[in-house]
Amino acid sequence: MKLLFLDSPAFAKQDMLDAFTECNIEYDLFFHEAYHDRKNADFDQAFDIAVEKASYDFVFSFNYFPIISNNCQKHGIKYVSYVYDSPLVALYSCSLINPCNYVFLFDKATYLNFHNAGIKNVYYLPLAANVKRLQAMVCPEDIRPKIEADVSFVGSLYNEDHNFYDRLDKISDFTRGYLDSIMAAQQKVYGSFFLEELLTPPILEDIQNCIPYQPMSDGTESTAYVYANYFLCRKITSNERLSLLKLASDTFPVKLYTHQPSNRLPHAQFMGPVDYYSTMPLVFQYSHINLNITLKSIQTGIPLRCMDILGSGGFLLTNFQSDLLDFFVPDEDFVFYENETDFINKIRYYLTHEKERQQIIANCTEKMLENHTFVHRIHTILNIL
Repeated sequence: MKLLFLDSPAFAKQDMLDAFTECNIEYDLFFHEAYHDRKNADFDQAFDIAVEKASYDFVFSFNYFPIISNNCQKHGIKYVSYVYDSPLVALYSCSLINPCNYVFLFDKATYLNFHNAGIKNVYYLPLAANVKRLQAMVCPEDIRPKIEADVSFVGSLYNEDHNFYDRLDKISDFTRGYLDSIMAAQQKVYGSFFLEELLTPPILEDIQNCIPYQPMSDGTESTAYVYANYFLCRKITSNERLSLLKLASDTFPVKLYTHQPSNRLPHAQFMGPVDYYSTMPLVFQYSHINLNITLKSIQTGIPLRCMDILGSGGFLLTNFQSDLLDFFVPDEDFVFYENETDFINKIRYYLTHEKERQQIIANCTEKMLENHTFVHRIHTILNIL
């Protein structure tokens, strides 16, 4: 078996390539800078040349790209896309119904949204981890002081200047108050996503007048989807992460591995970003508690961060994500918090109950190795193909 692999930036790309090799599947790498375009003649020509060099069983990419789907449809080649981003507006391309597609979605709510709309070539597939690689990593002594922590968080604070929401500087006071209110409500609710339905026509019109959005030429996405997921969810996530991390860092030693520090967190220790492959797993291993505060547009799915923490042998404290319950047992494999008070109480508890914390780590590490590697995911994909 042989595939053509889109060589685009993706966190788990090398892990997936290693898994294909372990499964005795050959691959060739393909890249063209226009892979994000919906139409591009140069991309089409480069793809034509690439697929004529060998007989490929399918084309693979992390995330879904309409231009690849349309080219695979033209050549009669299966297209496998494994989606790890949410939101992903490319999923609303009319090309999604191309018969060549096998689109694997890590968020069950997103999968059900398309499946219930009658789209039959989408499948639910959670993310994974390269557990063997992660467990084999050895920490150099010179970096241990940097990564040892009581509590750590790796990820963006979404607090960059001129983010989408803060660019809405010309909306009315009523619209701003309305948006702030529904965002505050959504921030406190896990397991139910209601932002899109609360964006009423007058509210959408005011937002459109400030920052207009037109669907892609082949797109079916609504303006409510775009504004809710790309504008509001990122702002909610920023507010939530800053709020929870302030509570944690005001009470416990907290290290933050992020690009953009914040003056709202005076007691947190900002460590800067870490490399996904060489350093991040060691942070997870050498932190007593690893926090996950999910991007709000991921409605039910297990973020890649969670899989990386669990696969690295780290202890995971996360907000509630219902997909976790499909595969893991709370307080046995991981721990979730229900609100701000519960968040602080569980940090305090597991910092002082080492034996219980280590048992949870051991439980989940075994479960990850037995069920949640990229090799397992490839077997699922091949069975469906």
